[in-house]
Amino acid sequence: MTPSADPPVRPASSGRRLKLLAVTACPTGIAHTYMAAEKLVQAAEALGHDIKVETQGSIGAENVLSDAEVRQADGVIIAADKDVDRSRFAGKRVLSVGVAEGIHHPEQLIERVRDAPVYEVGGGAGAGGAVVGGGEGRGGGGGRGVVYRALMNGVSYMIPFVVVGGLLIAVSLALGGHPQPDGGLVIPEGSFWKHVFDIGDIGFKLMIPVLSGYIAYAIADRPALVPGMIGGWIANTGALYDSESGAGFIGAIVTGFLAGYVVLWIKRVRVPKFVRPVMPIIVIPVLATSVVGLFFIYVLGRPIAWVFEHLTDWLSGLTGASSAGLGVVLGLMIAFDMGGPVNKTAFLFGAGLVSRNPEIMGMCAAAIPVPPLGQGLATVLRRGMFSDQERETGLAALFMGFFGITEGAIPFAAARPARVIPANMAGGAVAGAIAGLAEVTDSVPHGGPIVAVLGAVGGVPMYLTAIAIGMVVTALTTVTLMALGAPAVPAPLPVPRPAAGARPPGGAQGAPAAGPPGALSGYLDGRTVRQELAAGRKEEAIREMAGLLAASGKVTDVEGVVGAVLAREELGTTGLGEEIAIPHAKTDAVTEPVVAFARSAEGIEWGALDGTRARLVFMIAVPEAAAGEEHLRILALLARKLLDADFRGRLLAAPDVEAVLRVLEEVA
Repeated sequence: MTPSADPPVRPASSGRRLKLLAVTACPTGIAHTYMAAEKLVQAAEALGHDIKVETQGSIGAENVLSDAEVRQADGVIIAADKDVDRSRFAGKRVLSVGVAEGIHHPEQLIERVRDAPVYEVGGGAGAGGAVVGGGEGRGGGGGRGVVYRALMNGVSYMIPFVVVGGLLIAVSLALGGHPQPDGGLVIPEGSFWKHVFDIGDIGFKLMIPVLSGYIAYAIADRPALVPGMIGGWIANTGALYDSESGAGFIGAIVTGFLAGYVVLWIKRVRVPKFVRPVMPIIVIPVLATSVVGLFFIYVLGRPIAWVFEHLTDWLSGLTGASSAGLGVVLGLMIAFDMGGPVNKTAFLFGAGLVSRNPEIMGMCAAAIPVPPLGQGLATVLRRGMFSDQERETGLAALFMGFFGITEGAIPFAAARPARVIPANMAGGAVAGAIAGLAEVTDSVPHGGPIVAVLGAVGGVPMYLTAIAIGMVVTALTTVTLMALGAPAVPAPLPVPRPAAGARPPGGAQGAPAAGPPGALSGYLDGRTVRQELAAGRKEEAIREMAGLLAASGKVTDVEGVVGAVLAREELGTTGLGEEIAIPHAKTDAVTEPVVAFARSAEGIEWGALDGTRARLVFMIAVPEAAAGEEHLRILALLARKLLDADFRGRLLAAPDVEAVLRVLEEVA
C-alpha cells in the first residue's frame, strides 16, 4: 500500500506547501502502477508538499482517497493508462496523464498541477481549458489511446449480455424445444422454456445498446451513456430506417463513438453559470441523443437499407452460378457482421428458398456456427493470447456455436475487428464452399450442428465436416493474425530439463537449487536467477527468461508464458527506465506464482521512455486464479525497491547468484 507522504515541514520550492492527491493505474496493475506512486511520493517530499496516492492495481484500489481528503486537496494528479472515474474530483484542479509520466517526470507533474484545469462533472475541463494528457474522456492518458480504451470498455460490458443471452437461448432450445415433422425446432408458447428463451432474447437485444453506450461512456463519461445506448438500439432496429435488418455490432460501434464525441463537443460550449447544473443531466443527454438518433435514421440508415436491398438482388443473380462459388459468397456474408445487414441478407436469402432450394440454406447453415466455434477453439489452442474473461467467453461461444448462435463471436470481433472478422470470413467461406460442393441440404431456417442432430440436414457427414474444417480455419487464422500483431518471436531457446536427482543450473556459474529462505517470499530462488542473459533483443530475452522460469518446475507451457508476456508488452512496454524491465503476465501456463531475475551487461532495448537499456530484468508469471493477493503486494514492493539507486547498484555488483539472492532478501 502506498502511504501518505509525511515529509519534514519546510518551505515548498515554489510557494506554500500544497496538499495533493494522486491516482495511479496501468492496464495490468502491477509494476507501473506502484512505481508511479512511489515516484510521486518521493518527488512531493523533495519539493516540500504533502501527497497521498491511491493505487488501482490488480489487487484493487489501495490507499483510497477519502471525501474529506478530496475536499482539502489543492490539486489531483491522475497518472493512468486506463479509465479512472474523475467525478469525485469535481471542482478540483485535475491533471490527467499517462502512467509513464508519473514514473519519469513526477516533479514536473507536481508543478503543472498548480495550473491544471478545474474539472466539472459533465463538463470536462473548466475555465482552465482542456484536460491535459491522454484525451478528454475519463481519466487516463497515454497507453493505447482513447479509441482503443473506449472500444475495450464497451466490449467488457457487453460480454456478460452475450454470454447470458446466448446460453439461455441455447439451453431453452435444447431442453424445451420440440422437433417438428419438417425438422424444425419449436418451443411451445406459454411454456416454462419459452419464458427462458424470451429472457435470453432480451439479453441479446440489450447487448448492442450496451456496447454502444459504454463506448460512449469511456469517451465522455456519464452524460454520454444515454445517447450511446439509445443510439445503439436505433442502430440495431432496422425498422426505424426501413431496413429488414439492423446494423448490428458494427452500427453500435459507430453510434458509440458518435455519441461520445458529440457529447465532448457539447461540453466545450460555454454556457451561463446558472445553466451548468442541468447540463449533464438534461441538456447534454437530450441534445446528444436527438443528434445521434436522427443522424443514424436519416443519414446512416438509408445506405444500410440500400445495401440490404441490393445485396438480396445480387444474390438472386448468383443462384445459377457454381455451388462452391455461391457457398463462398454466402459464407463470407454470414461471417462478416454476425447479425448485421450483410449477415441477415445472406440468412434471409437462404431462408426464403428453404422449400424450393434447400441446398442454399445448407450453405448458410454450415457457415452460421463457424465464427463462435472458431473463436472458442482459438482460446483453447493459444490460451496465453487471451485474457481470462476472453477464455470464459470462448467456452460460452463453443456452446452457442453448437446451437447456431453466430452472435457468440461478437465480443471477439468487436475487440479485434481487423484480425477476427477476416478469420471468421475465411472459415465461413470454407464451410460454405464445402457444403455447396457436397450439396448439403437444410430444411429449416437455422444453422449449427443442432439442426443435424434434429434431422433437418441432408448429407450430415459432409455438413459436420464443413463446419469442423471452417472452425479450424477460423481458429488458426485468428491466432496467426494475433501473433503477427505481436513482436516477432525468434526460435525458442533450449529449456533446461534437469535429470532426476540432479540440481538445476541457476546461472552462468551454477547456483544452489534453492535460494535463502524468504527471498521474494519464496517466488524466486537459485533456479530462477541467471547472472548474465545471452539474449541481446527483447523478444529473445523474454524467451530466455521464460525458460528460466521453467527451471522452477512451476511452468506447464513455456510457449504459453511467452505468448502471455508478449501480449502484455503490446499494451505498453514493461521497460520502466532506470535500466529496469519487469515483463509480467497472468497465465494458466504456470501452476504457482514464480519470479525470475537476470542481468544484462550490455543492456537490452526495452522501449523505456528514459531511453535506458534494461540491465536488471525480472519476469513475473502468476496463474489467472492465483489464490490470495500476497504475491501482488510483493511485486509492488519490488517495484518500489528498485527505485533505490543503492539497491540497484548492489544487484549489478553482486559477484554470484548467492550474492544476488542475499540482496533480493531485502524484498521480503
